[in-house]
Amino acid sequence: MMFTSSSGSHTAALAVTDPQVAALVADEERRQGETLKLIPSENYVSAAVLAATGSVFTNKYSEGYPGRRYYEGQQVVDRLETLAAERARALFGVEHANVQPYSGSPANLAVYLAFASPGDTVMGMALPMGGHLTHGWPVSATGTWFRPVQYGVRRDTGRVDLDEVRELARRERPRLIFCGGTAVPRTIDFAGFAAIAREVGALLVADIAHIAGLVAGGAHPSPVGHADVVTTTTHKTLRGPRGAMILTGAEHARAVDRAVFPGLQGGPHNHTTAGIAVALGEAARPEFGEYARRVVANAAVLADELAARGFELVSGGTDNHLVLIDLTSRGVGGKPAARALDAAGLETNHNAVPFDPRKPFDPSGLRIGSPALTSRGMGAAEMRQVAAWLDEVVGALAAGDAAALDAVVKRVRGEVAELCAQYPVPGVH
Repeated sequence: MMFTSSSGSHTAALAVTDPQVAALVADEERRQGETLKLIPSENYVSAAVLAATGSVFTNKYSEGYPGRRYYEGQQVVDRLETLAAERARALFGVEHANVQPYSGSPANLAVYLAFASPGDTVMGMALPMGGHLTHGWPVSATGTWFRPVQYGVRRDTGRVDLDEVRELARRERPRLIFCGGTAVPRTIDFAGFAAIAREVGALLVADIAHIAGLVAGGAHPSPVGHADVVTTTTHKTLRGPRGAMILTGAEHARAVDRAVFPGLQGGPHNHTTAGIAVALGEAARPEFGEYARRVVANAAVLADELAARGFELVSGGTDNHLVLIDLTSRGVGGKPAARALDAAGLETNHNAVPFDPRKPFDPSGLRIGSPALTSRGMGAAEMRQVAAWLDEVVGALAAGDAAALDAVVKRVRGEVAELCAQYPVPGVH
């Protein structure tokens, strides 16, 4: 099967100018087309988002904000950034949106710069429990420049215990409290976190990078009205380019804007802003809400089927797009499992699980999700098939017979390719 870029003229120019890179682009298009993307932080963008991201906005430098730039020739860029911010405000129901952060980590760093001082106490979910590096984990700058304290999940439920969070917050009195993370399969109680933040005089930051599309589509409660600041990436479930946004009320707008520029960044990536604007426009359509609901429904089917096949799921299942599997009882590590699955055309990522006894680079878990498969149009039947393939490959790996594993991997890879042929990748034809 041949996959060609939706932007034919650009592809033709690339092929003439740099055949090596053109070949790599074609190889990646083919790889994405013939494999199943189960990593919950990945998705597919539309042809329109691809076109906007690869547009002539790449050529323009725009340090500053609309109407307040340090370069001339901003007449069109100002309209573009204004449009993207307007769409973000309307979609999420906020008073202010900054669409300039390069990615989620700089967006979170901007929050620290805006509202905290070096040495202040900050509180977030511990990375091994499902949090993010920038929520104060020690190896991050946020855990070096600030005094971090971390909350986790209960060992018996795999869920956040807000009573424990409240006790920690009362004792430590953080300046910032982060909620959200990278491996959180359950609904985030934004109202509960907000009550704790108010009680201890902290600023609540909701990092919804993973669930922004679910929030926009009405498939997950919104943090707006609870959190003082909301940060998010623009890809993942939102199906935009790899950028980020910070959403706030009017009272925090100036502090956020000054932290992004000139505090942390120079000129924004205008081609990314163009792609963000398109993605936000797509997310405002009724069909996106249906997409978000199908993401959640598909993840639930996937989780139920895996549990029925004996897989241990952190927290027992999922409320959103993400399923976190603990492979300890299957007798294999997450890293070798992810590699075997990748060879079989099932793209996952190895991931730590709460209270993981293994090292972070060789953890016990697998993190999978439904956003990308749902974008391809797959439903419950396909989720059940994916669970069956996961079970076959992991079972063959656990058995320890290299020849038998190789045979299973090759057969599954062929079956995966057949399924993929029925569900083309969006944005690529």
